[in-house]
Amino acid sequence: MNDMTILVVDDESRMRKLIKDFLMQKGYSVIEAGDGEEAIQKFTENENKISLILLDVMMPKLDGWSVLRQIRQTSKVPIVMLTARGEEQDELFGFELGVDEYISKPFSPKILVARVEAILKRVKEKENNVEDYGGIVIDSDGRTVKVDGKQIELSLREYELLKYLVDNANIALSRDKILNNVWNYDYYGDSRTIDSHIKKIRHKLGKKGKYIETMRGVGYKFEVK
Repeated sequence: MNDMTILVVDDESRMRKLIKDFLMQKGYSVIEAGDGEEAIQKFTENENKISLILLDVMMPKLDGWSVLRQIRQTSKVPIVMLTARGEEQDELFGFELGVDEYISKPFSPKILVARVEAILKRVKEKENNVEDYGGIVIDSDGRTVKVDGKQIELSLREYELLKYLVDNANIALSRDKILNNVWNYDYYGDSRTIDSHIKKIRHKLGKKGKYIETMRGVGYKFEVK
């Protein structure tokens, strides 16, 4: 069993039930909405627990495109559009608005579930490349660093040095070891260059800079305190 919740939005009750039954067989929780306005309401009420949205295009009150636009203003939750149309122009339009997948009706419920599982697997793998070290959040894919939610600008070498320290958290690292692993043996100058880089990183990390501890006579250690 998994703890993921999927919002199924379709004005056809039989279609919702069909999709719901197949998803629940796989252990997913399902929230239903019968039109666009209800979809926005249900999403707003459950945003923190919804892992994916299955969204029909042609619906009363608000169509799928309108719902998609509103959700994309605040959320990057994966969205799979369900439509009776199969025109290329519609698909291109959907991708421009931020659709993750596009499935034309009629479809096999088993194939739909397989698509859902594939998307959620990709999302999970991507999330696994984002790690939080006591308020320092490092996105390995985007090579970005945020401190308490605010992105900081690091040079490539500063990023690689910080990443090496956090990857070896709680381990005292000598300057020679840091040079060999971060500068890759291609630096023949004074190891004090590490000290200057550490000073800059600490400054950019603000209060979190204290996590980088100087080990006298050895080098440095990253430890969340």
